[in-house]
Amino acid sequence: MADETTTEATAATAADATADRARGPVSRRAVIGWTGAGIALGAAAASGAAAAVRTGDDVQPAASAAGAIAFHGPNQAGITTPVQDRLHFASFDVKTEDRAELIALLKEWTAAAAAMTAGKPVGAGAVGGLPEAPPDDTGEALGLPSSRLTITVGFGATLFEKDGKDRFGLKSQRPAALVDLPAFRHDNLDATRSGGDLCVQACADDPQVAVHAIRNLARIGFGKVAVRWSQLGFGKTSSTTPDEQTPRNLMGFKDGTHNVAGSDKATQDEHVWASAKDGAAWMTGGSYLVARRIRMRIEPWDRTPLKEQEDIFGRNKGEGAPAGKQREHDTPNLKAMLPTAHVRLAHPDSNAGATILRRGYSFTDGTDGLGRLDAGLFFLAYQRDVRSGFIPVQNRLAKTDALNEYIQHVGSAHFACPPGIRDSGDWWGRGLLEGK
Repeated sequence: MADETTTEATAATAADATADRARGPVSRRAVIGWTGAGIALGAAAASGAAAAVRTGDDVQPAASAAGAIAFHGPNQAGITTPVQDRLHFASFDVKTEDRAELIALLKEWTAAAAAMTAGKPVGAGAVGGLPEAPPDDTGEALGLPSSRLTITVGFGATLFEKDGKDRFGLKSQRPAALVDLPAFRHDNLDATRSGGDLCVQACADDPQVAVHAIRNLARIGFGKVAVRWSQLGFGKTSSTTPDEQTPRNLMGFKDGTHNVAGSDKATQDEHVWASAKDGAAWMTGGSYLVARRIRMRIEPWDRTPLKEQEDIFGRNKGEGAPAGKQREHDTPNLKAMLPTAHVRLAHPDSNAGATILRRGYSFTDGTDGLGRLDAGLFFLAYQRDVRSGFIPVQNRLAKTDALNEYIQHVGSAHFACPPGIRDSGDWWGRGLLEGK
């Protein structure tokens, strides 16, 4: 799903390849397949130095592969930030029932994230501290640059209320926009890959840096939270930087060509960032994230004739131009496409202007035991309100999109991502839990 599709595009650009070569040994790790990385959990304390403060809105220029993305600012990094090459996403269940413990955890996570995004170790690091105690940092990112690491946190509906129980006294603070997503036609959701009380999205240009971030937050949270599910991603399938080449998805198509630009503050304010007028003051400057694990039926797709593939998407496969057009960024003529074409059905003009910001990644997780690739799109979309964004567009796609023959949504989650960290004394969720 997108302003033009539910399935986004993925491919390495020439600029990405140049950056990989410049990273040397780091980039060699980046081409290793992401197939089932585990998370080791252990007790740890955390502290961290603050990264540089962002100025103005959440607009950062594309940095070098080793460059750091500023952690502090009015909005969380990792939303409008130029999209990095790799992803490690994790959903957590909160095990503690103590509000003070939850607050302490979020403070520790914030401090650790500030350090890691600046390319620094957590706490005393992997070789500091007491020899008799486990190190504060797991150490696998020692000597590596920050690789444009961003860490973005969100709160699920079950953090506020679960099984009718008011958790942590937060039930009345649940935003109206944090709705339970409806059941969409063709969904085949796996409960073990869906939902969660908290989420952490770690994006970086080096997979080891992204995995290190999730691993260390999980260690800090030992006894308070537990990983519910996680997803590794490679090959960004969308771009928030308009002058970059549009990536291709695992079906070989460019998709989501007209994504929200990281420099387009007006569109962000209208469609991405929550406002005080939306009813939850603590979410002002935040955004609502939908995460969907979309399995692609790769083998049948690979046996489908080219013309049929292009009719399904509403684009040609080579240039990526809309049907009847010559260039990728030509304004699409929706009527020139089949009524069931993916682009036509997902385009804002077909959905009363509904617009979302996409940050999806491709994934391959081995095989399904029957010789078929377990591969597809890990779809990530940020918006001001899913009720006017993801939900109406996905309802339309689920009913008549010809692409449904080749994809299936198997995981789903919805999170409220709070605003950014203002200064070194701020922490994720402070506005929700302390009203500040």
